[in-house]
Amino acid sequence: MTAVIIIIVVVVLIAIFSAVMMYNGLVRLNQQANEAWSDITVQLKRRYDLIPNLINTVKGYASHEKTVFEDVTAARTKVLNAQGPAETAKAENGFQTAMKSLFAVAENYPDLKATQNFQELQAELTDTEDKIQASRRFYNGVVRDFNTKRKTFPTNMFAARLGFNKDKEYFEVDEGQAAAIAEPVKVQF
Repeated sequence: MTAVIIIIVVVVLIAIFSAVMMYNGLVRLNQQANEAWSDITVQLKRRYDLIPNLINTVKGYASHEKTVFEDVTAARTKVLNAQGPAETAKAENGFQTAMKSLFAVAENYPDLKATQNFQELQAELTDTEDKIQASRRFYNGVVRDFNTKRKTFPTNMFAARLGFNKDKEYFEVDEGQAAAIAEPVKVQF
């Protein structure tokens, strides 16, 4: 009789230990995802803080291109007001299209491209784009790990009961759009 009680106690302890480990693993990955998303928003904010300076630099050379400046400003506002990865990714695609137009305008003004201020802003934007992509890769990796852990056995049996009842969203933007910002636009007439 004592052996049966000992076996039951050991099984219960193993079950409790396993549940604690599952819960702690989910919490850890959830926190990493939140931190990674925060890193993305910091880099996005840095980029959007650079945009007004870039627009003002280009405006001096291309004052008749008013709609391009308005489009960039409107797209920037949409991204700043976006909530969550899916909405932010959608707004990012529009923003990157607007930025592509801005750089196309800049290509038409060789004197502008040669100014130190424009070159520094473009270099900072490129650096920020690299940081955004690195942050996005890290975030998506943590989201993948979280979603995988949540869906694999035996965690999938307990995840919802532990408060982890839905997958995290990936942050995906159109890679072609992102590349357009990182590299100067080629305009030919």
